[in-house]
Amino acid sequence: MRIAQVSPLYESVPPKLYGGTERVVSFLTEALVDLGHDVTLFASADSVTRATLVPCVPRALRLDESCRDPLAHHLAMLEEVFSRAAEFDVIHVHLDYLSFPEARHCKVPHVATMHSRLDVPDLQPLFRAFADIPVVSISEAQQAPLPFANWCGTVYHGLPLDLYSFRPTAGKYLAFLGRVSPEKGVDRAVEIARRLGLPLRVAAKIDDKDRDFYERQLKPLFSEAQVEFLGEIGEREKGGFLGDAAALLFPIDWPEPFGLVMIEAMACGTPVVAFRQGAVPEVMRDGVSGFVVDTLDGAVEATARALELPRKRCRAYFEGRFSAPRMANDYLAVYERLLAAGERGHPHRRLGLVPADTDEPDDSTSVDRGSGVELA
Repeated sequence: MRIAQVSPLYESVPPKLYGGTERVVSFLTEALVDLGHDVTLFASADSVTRATLVPCVPRALRLDESCRDPLAHHLAMLEEVFSRAAEFDVIHVHLDYLSFPEARHCKVPHVATMHSRLDVPDLQPLFRAFADIPVVSISEAQQAPLPFANWCGTVYHGLPLDLYSFRPTAGKYLAFLGRVSPEKGVDRAVEIARRLGLPLRVAAKIDDKDRDFYERQLKPLFSEAQVEFLGEIGEREKGGFLGDAAALLFPIDWPEPFGLVMIEAMACGTPVVAFRQGAVPEVMRDGVSGFVVDTLDGAVEATARALELPRKRCRAYFEGRFSAPRMANDYLAVYERLLAAGERGHPHRRLGLVPADTDEPDDSTSVDRGSGVELA
């Protein structure tokens, strides 16, 4: 199959440092190549891939100080992608809704994976206007605010099985990995560690928009003796950081679309204590990969229990549910149904879903909970 993968340009594929979506695009692209498909990756020129790379900017935009308008570069990339549509059997875009206008006029099967939160009220009119465009979610919870969208599947993220080494022995510190922002709950992590008398290591990126929040509210907390702030770390450091931790704290306060760091920790055998928000109950298995909690008191108690969980069982849960080959095969199932729907002459009724303003009945829905894909 000739497949186009269209990545955001903010980070390289894979990213040098922080970058969730671009990492997933990398894992998916390489897994599809492993399966023998002809993959073309549209990304920044500093990306590294075994697919055919189409460089759309010289370097990742976040690290390019000369970039003032990243949207302009993304629109230029989409113009190139859709002008070359006839070269592909399927076009898979990872830019949320940015491709919708061009996709509507494309005769080649296409799908857009939503990687961001969708509970923003401004998205309602947009998704109603483009209710015919096929979209994929990364969790069932992510779909909830937009039930009328043309959902053609839920595909959970996956990692290469050899990306992180299993660490059978628990470390002596708690870990937090992500962004420094109010919704990520770094302050909760500090409080949990304080109550348990355990060291906390924080590896986190600070965006410009969160700089004031960091300076005013978090920096004083990071001065406490048991807290070590490492800043942003890259892929090379991540395995050791997560694998040597006793547990990962995921104390979020927002509707998380997926939570990639949770499965990264599981891959190392490190249990996770996560607040019940967004996709967390879908990704976690309570008592196996860690614990799902509702309160700070519950998180403190659960973290103490998580330290006793068998790390081998945590790793096994990851292997069975969140591998990159599983993710690639789930997306291939979506692509194949896109192609079949196109052959039936439904250019915007890709996987049996119809726009909200038609009377044509939907096809039946099948769900494979074990593989992580929901095919509507």
